[in-house]
Amino acid sequence: MMRIIAGKYRSRKLVAPDGMTTRPTSDRARESVFNVLDSLLRKQDCMWTDLTVLDVFAGTGALGIEALSRGAKALFAAEKDPAAVRCFYQNVDPFIKDGIQVSLFSDALNPPLAQKAVGLIFMDPPYEKGLVSPALKAWLEQGWIDDQTIGVIEIASHEKEILPDCFEVSDSRVYGKAKVLFVKLKK
Repeated sequence: MMRIIAGKYRSRKLVAPDGMTTRPTSDRARESVFNVLDSLLRKQDCMWTDLTVLDVFAGTGALGIEALSRGAKALFAAEKDPAAVRCFYQNVDPFIKDGIQVSLFSDALNPPLAQKAVGLIFMDPPYEKGLVSPALKAWLEQGWIDDQTIGVIEIASHEKEILPDCFEVSDSRVYGKAKVLFVKLKK
């Protein structure tokens, strides 16, 4: 059973679809990722309440929801699997009821034009499908990512880190079968 780890909604249960179409990030891995993010935000003199978050290939929304629970001001997400979308809406319902902006798009590779860049992007595509680079390019071209955006990308632990040339990996961590890359635009 998945739960929100920290923040205002700490310990709230998150629902996930049955089966293997959605691969939620484990609580342990999420906690570790958010510890790294806390440190990165402190170094940038930034707080969770300063951030707007984008969760691409969102699945249940666990990563974006964790950021909302910690104070992020809005969540934009992309997910097309119908079962995952139903779970996503169940999981974000308390945030919407509390007046927090949540928007869901259906196409991770064809995003709408952004009003402004987000502070944090999560990307957890299906493993080994070659989706990281085209998705990053698409969201960058539509204005969702700038040089202040922190990217967190989950890939299979044995998968090669194929990023567009304009991105660089600042840190990476392995959690079982998953590798998490912390990325940013090159300056």
